[in-house]
Amino acid sequence: YIIMKKLIKLTLVAVLLLSSTSLFAQKMGRINSQELISLMPETAQMQTDLQAYATELNAQIEEVQVELNNAINDFQKKQATMKDLERQVAEKNLNDINTRLEQFRQVASEDFSKKQQELFTPIQEKAMAAIEKVSKAGGYAVVIDLAAGSMIYIDEAQVTDLLPAVKAELGIK
Repeated sequence: YIIMKKLIKLTLVAVLLLSSTSLFAQKMGRINSQELISLMPETAQMQTDLQAYATELNAQIEEVQVELNNAINDFQKKQATMKDLERQVAEKNLNDINTRLEQFRQVASEDFSKKQQELFTPIQEKAMAAIEKVSKAGGYAVVIDLAAGSMIYIDEAQVTDLLPAVKAELGIK
């Protein structure tokens, strides 16, 4: 019985040693996906498109802001001669315009975020597909994304940077 226990322990130790040496023999790679995405031509186009969209949204916000400013100026000019009922109606009008402006800013911010995600998702998917293709072709068991910030130490001699190969895959010089 004691011999059997020792044999089981020895077998377990041997299995653990064999599995750990095969794990360490696997190729590991690293890449900074944020750097890769920033180098992709699609990202520059996305930034241009987002800037144009932001300009369009800001122009619409500015229109409502001008309307509010004009209403405030008009109210201030006429305020001294207004009767109570006129003043209440004018103040309500100012509050309504201000509320509309704030709601429009909120909706514009949400729309901008949606547009940003809509434009970014295909770029991210293309980068991840290229990383996967290069990783599989290179026989890498593990690829660490440095952009995730989860790595504290990397032995540069033991880990291959895949950025050059993935840039080549995407045709980036």
